[in-house]
Amino acid sequence: MNLVNKSDTLKLFGLPAERGRWLLIALGIILLLCLGTVYSWSIFRKPLEILLDIGATESLFPYTFVLLFYSALMPVTGFYLDRLGTRRVTIIGGTILGIGYLLSSIATNITVLTFTYGVLVGTGIGIVYGVPMVIAARWFPDRKGLAVGLTIIGFGLSPVITAPLAKLLIDAYGVQQTFLLLGLAFTAIILAIATKLKLPPPGWQPKGWQNSSPNEVSNQFRQSPLWRKRSFYGLWFCYAIGTLVGLSAIGISSPVAQEIIKMNPTLAASSVSLFALFNGLSRPLFGWLADRLQPRYVAVASYTLILIATILMMNAQEGKIGLYLTAFCIFWFCLGGWLALAPTATLTLFNPENYAQNYGIVFTAYGVGALLGTLIAGRIRDIFGSYTYAFYPMAFLAVIGIFIAIATLKREPVVGQ
Repeated sequence: MNLVNKSDTLKLFGLPAERGRWLLIALGIILLLCLGTVYSWSIFRKPLEILLDIGATESLFPYTFVLLFYSALMPVTGFYLDRLGTRRVTIIGGTILGIGYLLSSIATNITVLTFTYGVLVGTGIGIVYGVPMVIAARWFPDRKGLAVGLTIIGFGLSPVITAPLAKLLIDAYGVQQTFLLLGLAFTAIILAIATKLKLPPPGWQPKGWQNSSPNEVSNQFRQSPLWRKRSFYGLWFCYAIGTLVGLSAIGISSPVAQEIIKMNPTLAASSVSLFALFNGLSRPLFGWLADRLQPRYVAVASYTLILIATILMMNAQEGKIGLYLTAFCIFWFCLGGWLALAPTATLTLFNPENYAQNYGIVFTAYGVGALLGTLIAGRIRDIFGSYTYAFYPMAFLAVIGIFIAIATLKREPVVGQ
């Protein structure tokens, strides 16, 4: 109780903690803007295919590996964050990310680029990504879904800035020089922000707030081991499906526009910024909904939208720009929603004191979805000669996701406690 009382005078950036904590969300947004450039990968693919003389499947390798390593490092960071501190973890991750970008600027073949961008940049992102989310969750126990959703809006909105910026730099200096320039800028920004990040002291909570959310389950349920809950496995599979479909769509956004709709490359690149806007705005919306509704209802709504988008793209033809934009806005919107729904559901259903570790484990679903989705999309294109056929398995998975969400993403009785 003394810790809580002392927190009444706690200052952040010279402001009372209840006000200053919003500036930590702003810093988290900027941090994730730098990391979210991975969602602009479709802008890099065509130039790299020409430069390195590779096909559609090979040009997806760096993107696939960056997402795989990004998700694989999340659990590791969760277990070491409290021990090493937010600043040190962010500095380590930012440095590795910068090295990866710099080495990518001199990569001469797809194997080297897959390591420098896919492994190193992915590792850096994985180390840093969870830090602002944990900070938001701990500083905002009263608005955890909204706070996390607002923070990760930076990752989703990143292509709004980085996609046209990358296109401009690639046209002016080439794709390799673009890696160099982005790497230098991102590293400087991440290291500067790292010095300002901090967690609240133990026991801190906003004035007058009590943990009485109607969506909170019993303490007994929340404290039981993660792997003993059916809801954990349901959330993991639902998250994997949501990210598999979403990341597949993101990875092929620009090529689909050019090959199926016959949009010119400049317009196709610009459309990525529109999609990123939907991807970013869905995060606080889904976080807000997840604070108020059961996760299964939000999940079913997401899968229903995905099903609608896949049906639209199955009927896509040359010149159907409006249909294409509508479908891909939905794909990006739903992926952003899952990146807010999954962490909020993790906070609600499982012990919030172990949030960093728990969400790190749940987040491995993101890596599995990324690996399968990007490889399948590229392979379908190479085998059938068109990305149209990639939308059929997406529709099937959306239907499967609806059934899993209804059956598992709900409260369950505690057994053996």
